[in-house]
Amino acid sequence: MTVAVIQFGGSNCDRDAVRALESLDIDAERVWHEDGLPADTTGVVVPGGFSYGDYLRAGAMAARSPIMDEVRDAAADGTPVLGVCNGAQIGCESGLTEGAFTTNKSARFQCEHVHLRVERADTPWTEHFEEGDVIEIPIAHGEGRFEITEERYDDLVDNDRVLFRYCDADGNVTDDANPNGSTHNVAGILGERESVAVLMPHPERATLPDVGGTDGENILTGFRA
Repeated sequence: MTVAVIQFGGSNCDRDAVRALESLDIDAERVWHEDGLPADTTGVVVPGGFSYGDYLRAGAMAARSPIMDEVRDAAADGTPVLGVCNGAQIGCESGLTEGAFTTNKSARFQCEHVHLRVERADTPWTEHFEEGDVIEIPIAHGEGRFEITEERYDDLVDNDRVLFRYCDADGNVTDDANPNGSTHNVAGILGERESVAVLMPHPERATLPDVGGTDGENILTGFRA
């Protein structure tokens, strides 16, 4: 009964993810992508970093690793899957979710705390929040701008698959509160199943009160569902 935290060449947030999950009494282990998912896998984290140096496109090469076929199969069976930052890029590139992540509007790497508004509170990742809650989670990315066509965005909204939006401290979704230029301030979305989610901010870096706050804990507890 273990959450597999997948390592690719260039992953650098896998240890953070394991530490954060274990602090919540959730069993987790790092799994090298060539080794495949362990038989006792009950959840999957695709962590942040710079898999394969972000060559070609961020996440594009890792998305073609055979282990992602296993992740897609696990997701289809209802296994919780969370892609974070580079993991979100991999998730989009591998078809776990819609859209893509591209270069920040600022054209620079950004590392800062941001506010997110909870758009749905009835998913495994948000069940400890109320819809409209504002939480604070750090970002650290150069290619975090979520892009999607307006038609597909409308489908996301119609199917209630937008999970988080960037906002200000009062919950207002504005251009000024959008750190990277993401379409309609989208920061996290769901796959076809509510047990699959990708988000650009780092919940595993928001589990220590003295460092990044603890708002990320209530996202990671989705692996207990």
